[in-house]
Amino acid sequence: MHERTLAIDLAKDVFQVSIFNEHGKIVGRKRLRRNKLSQFLAQQSPSTVAMEACAGSHYWGRVSKSCDHQVKLVPPQRVRPFRQGQKNDANDGDAIGEAARSPNTRLVGVKSVEQQELQAVHRWRERVKGDRQRVVNQTRAILFEFGVVIGQSFSSFSQRIPEIVEDGENELTPRVREMAMEGYEEYQRLSTRLAELDREIKQIARQNEQAKRLEAELRGVGPITATALLCVMADPKAFKTGRQFSGLIGVVPRQYSSGDRIVHKGIKKGGQSYVRTLLIHGARSVISHLRDKQDPQSRWLRDLVARRGTNRAAVALANKNARQAWAILSQMV
Repeated sequence: MHERTLAIDLAKDVFQVSIFNEHGKIVGRKRLRRNKLSQFLAQQSPSTVAMEACAGSHYWGRVSKSCDHQVKLVPPQRVRPFRQGQKNDANDGDAIGEAARSPNTRLVGVKSVEQQELQAVHRWRERVKGDRQRVVNQTRAILFEFGVVIGQSFSSFSQRIPEIVEDGENELTPRVREMAMEGYEEYQRLSTRLAELDREIKQIARQNEQAKRLEAELRGVGPITATALLCVMADPKAFKTGRQFSGLIGVVPRQYSSGDRIVHKGIKKGGQSYVRTLLIHGARSVISHLRDKQDPQSRWLRDLVARRGTNRAAVALANKNARQAWAILSQMV
């Protein structure tokens, strides 16, 4: 028998609540404004609060926990099969409750304030990194239209722009020179900000025991990847096995099987693409520095590269690191 469940369909201003009794029957529905939800949760007896894992869900998860409720965050893709009828707030709330009460639904852990803050730093870093790349690409493209070619590397861009702007023999107009210099200054500003964010993340990693242990025990995992793993794995106990966690990240092969015929395909494109990219880049770095190392993992990697190629070997090491990260963090909780 399940306990009482409050299934909340989150939104910006208006929230839909479906109330399930201990037997799984819907006994009421409420429509609440944002400023009324906290009061409503505080007035309810201890229950299970179910929500989709979406924007704002971790905040409301913490609010619910402060009111002595158990919280279940359900991935959106797990809610969709339970929806009956047309998509509307009431049906969505019912579906969230049904999905949360299903024993086969994999849940998402509620992030702490510190984890969300760290995730925000990572996202801001990616934004700055993307802005820097866009400035460089656009500046290079404008100059290319005037017959001036710059290499793709950041060092080439940083060295060549001042020279190109000062060169009076090229065909750049005064306005284009001004834009090129503006792009160069924007690149310098963004590079400085990116370096500041990198130092901030490294400082956080040095002060976090979990991040330090991940760095110490996993090859190809540095402070940025370690802290990113901490953001994704809000609650290690939300995963029964390391394979479930590596599946969330997207470094396990897709399966298409029937009967005795088992077919494994390439990794899926979904999942936590940011962490997956960091893990695979770290694995590529490990492979590029293998040389003649004779430890068991190096021999395994060298053999895998010879049999399956560098790309598959990098994904295999990323998969192994993800599983080991889950095992390490599960022991530390």
